[in-house]
Amino acid sequence: MEKLSKKIYVKPSRKVKVLQFGEGNFLRAFIDWIIQKMNEKGVFDGGVCVVQPMPFGRVANLEEQDGLYTLILQGRQNGQDIRVPQVIDVLEDFINPFTQYDKYLEYAKSEDLEFIISNTTEAGIAYDPTDTDLSVTPKSYPGKLLAFLKARYDHFKGAKEAGLEIIPCELIDYNGDTLKSVLVQLANHLNMDQKFINWLTEANRYYNTLVDRIVPGYPKGQDKQLWEEFGYEDNNMVIGEIFHLWVIQGPKGLEDKLPAPKAGLDVLFVDNIKPYKERKVKILNGSHTCLVPVSYLSGIDTVRETIEDPQLGKFVKEFIFDEVVPTINIPRDQMVSFSNSVLERYSNPYVRHELMSIALNSITKYKTRVLPTVVENIRDLKHFPTHALFSLAALMVFYRGKRGDQDIALQDNPEFIELFKKLWSEYENTPEGARKLASQVLGLKEHWEIDLNELEGVTDYVSSCLYEIVNHPMRQALTNKVGC
Repeated sequence: MEKLSKKIYVKPSRKVKVLQFGEGNFLRAFIDWIIQKMNEKGVFDGGVCVVQPMPFGRVANLEEQDGLYTLILQGRQNGQDIRVPQVIDVLEDFINPFTQYDKYLEYAKSEDLEFIISNTTEAGIAYDPTDTDLSVTPKSYPGKLLAFLKARYDHFKGAKEAGLEIIPCELIDYNGDTLKSVLVQLANHLNMDQKFINWLTEANRYYNTLVDRIVPGYPKGQDKQLWEEFGYEDNNMVIGEIFHLWVIQGPKGLEDKLPAPKAGLDVLFVDNIKPYKERKVKILNGSHTCLVPVSYLSGIDTVRETIEDPQLGKFVKEFIFDEVVPTINIPRDQMVSFSNSVLERYSNPYVRHELMSIALNSITKYKTRVLPTVVENIRDLKHFPTHALFSLAALMVFYRGKRGDQDIALQDNPEFIELFKKLWSEYENTPEGARKLASQVLGLKEHWEIDLNELEGVTDYVSSCLYEIVNHPMRQALTNKVGC
């Protein structure tokens, strides 16, 4: 069988507008797909040069196939199950800077180049004071980028117009601001010229971003079957979900250069990224954490089964729309649309999302993902969040480590495991005993950063939920205490 390449696929040739640090599954299923869609709609017309950020990587594999690979998007959209395979053809050039450093720096002279996009993992944007020799390939991503920008500054003699749009996609807060700060710190450490540092910060524009698309990656175990379906061999295939969202915060004008919305893509250019981060954490991550103990103790094992269950699906939807949505300062129509997309993602028939994979470190996850919703409901909205607090009671019972006769493989900080082991060993199955256990957990001020017993009505409600869950099937307790 022929391998996917220009021998069997007519690949257009485009000017390289994007230097992309990273060749992994996410960038190829997200950023490169977005560029592909903009090219197809006639609003961009640009190609990508891929830079391998680590000594090990797959630029050679991509180059072997002339940068061509198959992206298979699959999921549920508008109530329909969708599967869309497509060849992505935007990758134009490939650089391993550890063996092609001169070629890498030569790209700094390009008049066509407009964008630097990266995903070098959360640890990639870090200050390395040992990156002091830019005459050879720097070890860190900021070191490589600094060397590239210095070469560009020198070639264009400090022209402000030579500045680039720098858009990191690493999953850290305020990734653009952080990258800019690290570059300046490294430049100062290297005693670089102040005029260059001024150009670094003023001529180049740095953007904070939020990216969202689940990318399972290479379809291992299905690849041979897919090759037969497509009629060619492809060692760079990648699977992603249908849903996508890219939120970008930074200087004005980027949308004119990167007109993704004109291609019908969910790319938002915003003044403040914070509420969008909050939305993702509270709704997507928060509802995951909220549903796990309730659903698992109901005998359910996956997210999809949860959302398709009439009772549990109702519980999750009411948590999102009644308790979370009102706490986020984004127009309600956008909140409703995002929330509905999350629920569709949960029902994706192509993904089996195990509840126990989400249950890891649930005590800390509840604090960061759900507790802010609880506090804001009670203190600011004067609304009692029954669903979120029922989930907290269910979480306490979950940490008893039993689902019927089955042991639960708890995975958390050892101090939490030991604490709940002690609390449940001392538990007396009375309303008073339930209140004692619940109030001790609620009173973990060092963990919660607040004594939850001081929030009006919380101790009474959580302890009564805990007693109900211990003494009745979860589904009956859910009906009795929440009305689901």
